[in-house]
Amino acid sequence: MLFLDEILEFNKNIINTLRQPIEDKEIVISRFNGSVKYPSNFMLVAALNPCPCGYYATGIRECKCSNYERDKYLNKFSGPLLDRVDIFTFVRPLDYNEICNKRKSEKSINIRERVEKARIIQRKRYAEKKIFCNAQMNSEDIDKYCKIDLKASLLLKQVYSKFQLSARAYTRILKVARTIADLNGKEKIGDSDVIEAIQYRRFVNNNIV
Repeated sequence: MLFLDEILEFNKNIINTLRQPIEDKEIVISRFNGSVKYPSNFMLVAALNPCPCGYYATGIRECKCSNYERDKYLNKFSGPLLDRVDIFTFVRPLDYNEICNKRKSEKSINIRERVEKARIIQRKRYAEKKIFCNAQMNSEDIDKYCKIDLKASLLLKQVYSKFQLSARAYTRILKVARTIADLNGKEKIGDSDVIEAIQYRRFVNNNIV
């Protein structure tokens, strides 16, 4: 796992170098006398503020950034790199009452059990292939294992056209939907799984990417 905190504080050119290892699972280093390939199969996890001042859309304080400043900041995360990321989620700050709320949430051990069951399902699904999880599916696998019904297909078509999604974004939505269905112990992908997967591609500006 590669965790990059405040990823947009890195130079844009450096951020974009992640595209190749995320896509190809390897790094190519080229020099005058030749090039060398190194394996680089990792999970990227990144955190960022919604704008330079950190308060855009948080509801805590008024954002002091101009539209130009916000756009310039967020544009450091390029479209081609976003295409290679499965999930984006905006984490809203907790207010005082939420911090003091003693209501118990789902225990980590229960979440772990669901995740382990989903991983077992995926290992069995791909037992005859050289992959181990949904994220590694190719186009042939997606056609075979990510079939959706007409209602979900029409919804996905509408979202694809409205937000001008790329082919990569489309396939990643299907992969995430397949994983959501696995976590819920469902053999087939349902409408709710596709809708949830789409919701996980909302960037800071609330656009689906």
